[in-house]
Amino acid sequence: MPLILPVNDKHPQFGDDVFIAPNATVVGDVAMGDRCSVWFNAVIRGDVNSIVMGDQVNVQDGAVIHCTFEKTKAIIGNRVSIGHNAIVHGCTIHDDVLIGMGSIVMDNAVVESGAIVAAGAVVTEGKHIKAGELYAGVPAKFIKKVPAELQKGEIERIANNYVRYSGWFK
Repeated sequence: MPLILPVNDKHPQFGDDVFIAPNATVVGDVAMGDRCSVWFNAVIRGDVNSIVMGDQVNVQDGAVIHCTFEKTKAIIGNRVSIGHNAIVHGCTIHDDVLIGMGSIVMDNAVVESGAIVAAGAVVTEGKHIKAGELYAGVPAKFIKKVPAELQKGEIERIANNYVRYSGWFK
């Protein structure tokens, strides 16, 4: 059974058709939309501030979503894929975004729709990634505009696949 706990009388809230892996952790002030999935060893920790997730968000194995006490919340849009072992901390991620494996997105950063944060990238505090841009490196820097076929072919494909994968466990 996943670890799902209230913190200071704030209970996680889940939409319809959500999958949470047996060893995932979701605690505190977390609101999750429909068709989301939280995979093995992932942690969504709404203990110090709120975390709001849209529909069809997948939080892959080992990823962490957290915030900063009394300063930052985590706001995550629809159809967002948060790759294996990524850290999303007190930032805003718009709809249709891919956060690559092992990447870090820090406090007050904003990642607009259609953007990709490459695997291993570090998006520093307050950085603003515009719609449809690819950022990579440490610290993350603009690489190129994401072609429309890559937006549809990767961002949309991954989000849809994770809905399918979660069905295998229900």
